[in-house]
Amino acid sequence: MAATDTQGAAASSFGRVLPFLVILALAAAVPLTGNEYWGLIVTRIAVYWILIAGLNLIVGYAGQLAIGYVALFTLGAYTTSVLAAGNATPPVPAFAALAIAGVVGAVFGVVVGLPALRLRTFYFAITTLGFATIVTQIALAWQDVTGGGMGVTGPMLPAPFDTEWGLLYFCLGFAALATWITANIARSRFGRALVAVRDADVAAEATGISKPRLLVMVFILAGALAAMAGGLFAALQTYITPEAFNFELSLLFFIAVLIGGRGSILGPLIGTIILTVLPEIAAPLAAWSTFLYAALLLLIVLAIPGGIASLLDFRNRKPLAAGRTIAPQVDLVRRLGDQAHPPTTLSLRGIVLSFGGVRAINGLDLDVRSGEIHGLIGPNGSGKTTTLNVISGYYRPEQGTMALDGAPLPAGVSTDRASRGIARTFQTPRLIGEASVLENVMIGGTAHCHSTFAEALFRLPRHCAEERELAERAQLALRAVGLVGLAEVRADRLQHSELRFMEIARALMQRPAFLLLDEPAAGLSAEEIRHLATLVRAIREGGTGVLLVEHHADLIFDICEHVTVLNLGAILAAGTPGEVRAHKEVVSAYLGA
Repeated sequence: MAATDTQGAAASSFGRVLPFLVILALAAAVPLTGNEYWGLIVTRIAVYWILIAGLNLIVGYAGQLAIGYVALFTLGAYTTSVLAAGNATPPVPAFAALAIAGVVGAVFGVVVGLPALRLRTFYFAITTLGFATIVTQIALAWQDVTGGGMGVTGPMLPAPFDTEWGLLYFCLGFAALATWITANIARSRFGRALVAVRDADVAAEATGISKPRLLVMVFILAGALAAMAGGLFAALQTYITPEAFNFELSLLFFIAVLIGGRGSILGPLIGTIILTVLPEIAAPLAAWSTFLYAALLLLIVLAIPGGIASLLDFRNRKPLAAGRTIAPQVDLVRRLGDQAHPPTTLSLRGIVLSFGGVRAINGLDLDVRSGEIHGLIGPNGSGKTTTLNVISGYYRPEQGTMALDGAPLPAGVSTDRASRGIARTFQTPRLIGEASVLENVMIGGTAHCHSTFAEALFRLPRHCAEERELAERAQLALRAVGLVGLAEVRADRLQHSELRFMEIARALMQRPAFLLLDEPAAGLSAEEIRHLATLVRAIREGGTGVLLVEHHADLIFDICEHVTVLNLGAILAAGTPGEVRAHKEVVSAYLGA
């Protein structure tokens, strides 16, 4: 079985790499035609792709609207050219100038990207366009260094890269390297984290993903690639002026990612080829290039919203089996919870939280112990989910304290809960729809990984070992909850009940000492609720403390050892299920006659 799995993984990896190898082979064969014009076009495609490969991580994976990335392209072109020409310093060798441009691009990549931590969508897009305008104006005004409107000579690479074909092969090699490292990031926990931040940022925080730290690392990489692409563009053009870095070029970079499709490397690469070749084929319409780009984008949005990547996703076009059932293997749950020294008590004391003039939580005291299922019930608006959000760090209470085994639990910090052994699910399943079920579950293990961004960039041994362990644990979690047969299916194709169990699998990947379940039985059939009850009991027997918010009273009274009833943010009753069930005010306010 292990040999078969290894062979299948190898075949799958080769299938992913094959299209890139074909494209590279075709590009490398262009010199055999002797057509220098098409050699120039292929070199330009390679240069553009170096930038777009990094931009794809920002736009396609992280979902940030970085339209003005031509700014870093321009910055890299001028930095390389000015240093090589000796306009500001003694002449610097071309390769050294290119490397310095990469460092400059990395620094300014962070400068351009920092607003993304506070601004969203179009506001961030306008910021990047503004930076592009600033760079162009500086290039025009700093005449002593940049040559102003007259421009500056581009760098000349040393032999054997100082000829048309030599430069072509150098740019192809650089583009291949850019493809490899960005694909490494995309298929690592960092790439999954980018997509999680894009599609389910609240769930991403619950698994320990820090958006600022993650985006800064990606902005550094994308900025360095964009600037070095600019330096190679200057070498290709041999002479650059500010007019070469116009809005149409920025539009090309951005649209290449959009028509390529989100969450794909191959799609944007094909988009780059199409958008670069299209003006050459339709040369008489060159003045209409912006219109052509817009029309192509509109066509893609209307005809294939998922972009080229969706056309290439043959696996997810296959229909799923009808009448699927969820059959948890609860004996596997214990193998998922292997914390060395987990906390045994989660305590809340005097928690108070108001929204405007409404007191959502009013002096709440609550204890959840390991190996115990604690039910939290009450009418709608009683403060149940708000309590989970306070524990999870999404809300900061006005008064009160939280503690794990007596040690303070910081309020209002959501990204540290996973590392402290607190996991949760949500009222509405928070899924990454364009990722597979397996990838969704693997995200749950992010907080327990230690390899660095650089290790993922070059697929170093510790990173590869962690990826294998994550995949194995995610498969184990899916078997435990009964979804292993759907591991490779896109999450947005699952039924609602399957998404509920997928979220639990993702939470179990965090090796939680405490699991917060927010109405996990909502929308489940009677049979699925029985499976859920069995699974939650198995989680409890593994030593995990469970805080269960649920409207299915029968489920609460069937599996909980302790029940707390909230009403208007305050505790109405607390005790064993039998005591709560007999409480007159509980019957009146919540359970009914």
